[in-house]
Order: sequence, then C-alpha cells, then structure tokens
Amino acid sequence: EDEEIVAEIMGRRFFPDVIAYKAWEGFHFAGHEIRITEATDCYGAVVWPSALVLCYFLETNSKQCNLVDKNVIEIGAGTGLVSIVASLLGAFVTATDLPELLGNLQHNVLQNTKEKCKHQPCVKELSWGIDLEKNFPRSSCHFDYIMAADVVYHHPFLDELLLTFDHLCKDDTVILWAMKFRLENENQFVDRFQTLFDLEMISNFPSLNIALYKAMRKGRMKA
Repeated sequence: EDEEIVAEIMGRRFFPDVIAYKAWEGFHFAGHEIRITEATDCYGAVVWPSALVLCYFLETNSKQCNLVDKNVIEIGAGTGLVSIVASLLGAFVTATDLPELLGNLQHNVLQNTKEKCKHQPCVKELSWGIDLEKNFPRSSCHFDYIMAADVVYHHPFLDELLLTFDHLCKDDTVILWAMKFRLENENQFVDRFQTLFDLEMISNFPSLNIALYKAMRKGRMKA
C-alpha cells in the first residue's frame, strides 16, 4: 500500500519535454498544472518529496480538511508548491520564507495562482524566531492552519522553529507538518515539539522515510 500511494504521489510530478531557458518542474494537483521554477544552489528553492506528500493529502482529503476561506500560513514555503495548492483549494494563504528566497517564491505563486484562486495568496518574509510579534502580532493574526514541509533538517535554527510554531499557533489552529526523518539529533525535535503540542501521525510512508503529522496545542486535539 505504501508503494502504491507513493507511486501515485510521485506520479504528480512531470518534467518539460524541451529544455527551457529557466529550469522548471511540473506538478498536477487540485485540477491544475503547476509549474515551479527551482534553483539548485540552495535548499529552499527545490521541491522536496515532503511537499508532494502534503499536497497530496490536501487534495485527497479536501472534504475532511476543507480549506475554502480558511486562513493558512506556510512556514519555510521554499518554492511555494504547498502554498499554491492550498490557494487553488480555496484558502487565503500567506507563504513565508527567508528574504533571499522571496523573489523566486513570489514568481511561482503569482504564475500559478493569478486569476485561478478565490483568494490571491500573499508572500511575506519570515525568519524563524525573529520579530515575530512585530510582523505577526498575536492580537491580529489568526491562522486556521499552519503548514510546513521538510522544515526539520540539519540547520542550527530548531529552537527558533519551535518558537515560531508556538507564536503562530492559537488554541484552534491545526498544524499540518510533513517531515522526512534523517539524523537522530534532528528527529529529537519531535519530542521537543510534543512538549507544547499534541501530535497525531496521519500518514506514514516508510519507503520515503516521511511522516505526515497533525498537531494542535496541548489538550485541544480532542476538543
């Protein structure tokens, strides 16, 4: 079953028949052909399999996870694929990442959502743990969903990442987080995450070493 679903997920990716001036990859999600411009010189400008896993979940669970008119923020949006799919499914999306990635992110989001979405998504800088209250004040920012794909890897900002989850998450916010398990030190982040949030694994793909989690603040999952 794992291999069949993984084959279906990876089958959503396609490549151009002709080499173009700018390298791009194509994806089929939410009834649209999505073209993503990538860059191979940094992690944040490449589509990783975790993003495909999260996009597949959003599309195939659109009734249980209805995004229409929901306020969604993606942290570590990278190339923007997850944000684009959430937008095509009717959400009002804020796609965030580091300042050096915003140009490519904005290009992809605009190219794939203009005149195709109920709500035009916005792109905004978010450096984990920095100026959170200034840029995303708790009093006025309320997100129904926080989405994250492959944000835990070998980087020195895991404390800041957890702080960012904590700041953005209200009592009724749902976190959807796709994670590829790599090194034990990074995997320990899951234990630290669970000190603040209840965590439920909703999909697991051993052949990809990827798990998809749903999380809410402690004590709020059942409520």
